[in-house]
Amino acid sequence: MAGPPVSLAIRPATTDDAPAIAAIYAHYVEHGVATFEEVAPDAAEMAARIAAVVPAYPWLVAERHGRIVGYAYGRPYHPRAAYRWTVETAIYLATDARRTGAGRPLYEALLDDLADRGFVSAIAVITVPNPESTRFHEKQDFTQVGVMEGIGFKHGAWRNVGYFQLALGPRSVPPPKLAV
Repeated sequence: MAGPPVSLAIRPATTDDAPAIAAIYAHYVEHGVATFEEVAPDAAEMAARIAAVVPAYPWLVAERHGRIVGYAYGRPYHPRAAYRWTVETAIYLATDARRTGAGRPLYEALLDDLADRGFVSAIAVITVPNPESTRFHEKQDFTQVGVMEGIGFKHGAWRNVGYFQLALGPRSVPPPKLAV
């Protein structure tokens, strides 16, 4: 039985966090199908990814005892202007931080930040089947809105991708001004 949860600090990511973020992500690239990247990006590439979208889109890290145990971010869903109120989200936890209570507050902080910026819809793209990620997103009130079958080939098999959507705010007319 696990002990009481250890205090979790959530803060904006900086490019200085890139080595820890790259290390967490490398596990998913090399050993899983949660991402379709086939070569894990190094710290320099991860720093460039952070710098490319911050401050317009948030990148957050979760720390326990000064160690980064997870990160979550938003990024543009699609480059065409009409999609600018929709954001794609992602979350990755260190393998030893899964099922420790770190994911939910980290993702909630991300979703709150996105809503505060004026985004009205969040999209999570999940390799399916993935019961753990599906349950996690459904607990955050995401709804599966579609599946694309066999669109990625990784680790010897064709993979399906599910699209999950969450309303972050009202779809007013005119749309809200984005704080990005």
